[in-house]
Amino acid sequence: MTITTESAAESAAAAAGLTSAAVVATTPEATGPYELERDIESPNRNLSPITSALDAKGRLQVGGCDLADLAQRYGTPLYVLDEATLRATCRAYRQALEAHYPGPSLAIYASKANSSLAISALVASEGLGLDAVSSGELLTALEGGMPAERIVLHGNNKSREELTLAIGAGVTVVLDNWHDLELLAELAPAAPVSLMLRLTPGIECHTHEYIQTGHLDSKFGFDPDQLEAVLRELTRHPWAQLTGLHAHIGSQIFELQPHRDLAGVLADALALARSLGHPVRDLNVGGGLGIRYVTSDDPPSIQEWVRGVAEAVHQACQQRGLELPRLLCEPGRSLVASAGLTLYRIGSRKEVPGIRTYLSVDGGMSDNPRPITYQSQYTAVLVERPRAAASERVTLAGKHCESGDILLKDLALPPAQSGDVLAVFATGAYNASMASNYNRIPKPAAVLVHEGAADLVQRREQPEDLLRYDLLPERLRKLWATSSQGGHQALICL
Repeated sequence: MTITTESAAESAAAAAGLTSAAVVATTPEATGPYELERDIESPNRNLSPITSALDAKGRLQVGGCDLADLAQRYGTPLYVLDEATLRATCRAYRQALEAHYPGPSLAIYASKANSSLAISALVASEGLGLDAVSSGELLTALEGGMPAERIVLHGNNKSREELTLAIGAGVTVVLDNWHDLELLAELAPAAPVSLMLRLTPGIECHTHEYIQTGHLDSKFGFDPDQLEAVLRELTRHPWAQLTGLHAHIGSQIFELQPHRDLAGVLADALALARSLGHPVRDLNVGGGLGIRYVTSDDPPSIQEWVRGVAEAVHQACQQRGLELPRLLCEPGRSLVASAGLTLYRIGSRKEVPGIRTYLSVDGGMSDNPRPITYQSQYTAVLVERPRAAASERVTLAGKHCESGDILLKDLALPPAQSGDVLAVFATGAYNASMASNYNRIPKPAAVLVHEGAADLVQRREQPEDLLRYDLLPERLRKLWATSSQGGHQALICL
């Protein structure tokens, strides 16, 4: 539902559990990169968080917090996460599943998109589950209060340590390949282990080749021709309790048909698994729904996506005479991306006459590697002049020693100068989780904003933190001490 009037904004806010002050009504002149219009029911279709608003001076706020003030208080780069948007998206998935699927269901957050104690706690409180792919993500989920019975452990190369942790915690292990099965058999668990078997469905969709996972040439999952063999092998292991089947076709997808096609593939696998005596009750269709990064993006709503998947699974099971399984899906990007933004402070300016104007910011590929990795695009505004007319096109460059460290090309902005704070929208997914210390640059802080309050949920790294795990062998320490006393001669000997 799109907000078009003030009264509609208030009613939608109430339905989403928000205060009316958190929503801004559309005005006829609402155009440009910062849009006053909001889709409360499907936040993945917005450029900015649903609580975005302008104060009396036209400056941008999110979650009732002034973004320029956040940049001053916490420094930049700064990840900002809007609690209301994240909760609204969780509820959108949960309510859509309840409305469109006649059987039981569960939405599972793919925490690889953004893993933290705060996000785990929020998602758990909204009744969702969580998908982890490492010991770190699993521990974060458990410490964040996610019940073990709502956690699944993915991964195409799980270690003994990861599997031991998962078994001990009682989470469901996604069986990705024969190696997983061999390791689990070696561990010889005494109690039954809940397993979900991942298969490659052979379905391709239009997305970046790096994030396609459903086609046959993929590192994930069992090939279809191996399915019966692994199902029969599992019957030989008393500890193996196969409770679910899983497939995933990719990420940032705007098409609905590939997800509908997946239902038939999974229903056939479900029929085979049950015929061999496996008590499979869960059918996990993965995630992949896209979001709106730029004005030209037009992703389906959460409700459309869930309805298409739910109806296809229901129909496929009816056609095969199967009792309806519990329907699981794994949203990641579409759950958290639109809730987040990143604040930068503009520094240097370089004009190449007739070619390009560069504006450099105090972050870049270490806090957002997606542009250099996937050629990803974003939308950005000056937080103190988000509605000002754009009069120039600039290229937003990062500060790293890499020519490809470009965040946005040909960005339309009003005149900007050193010290201005810039907000890049839709950075809640795969920014913090893929961040690095390239050039030994510390990772940013993160704050959670809600109803005018900002809580620090991730401390900013300091340069000295980067030395925490470095070790200097004693022989090198002695040489270093010598060089500091004897000058360049000792340094040359080293």
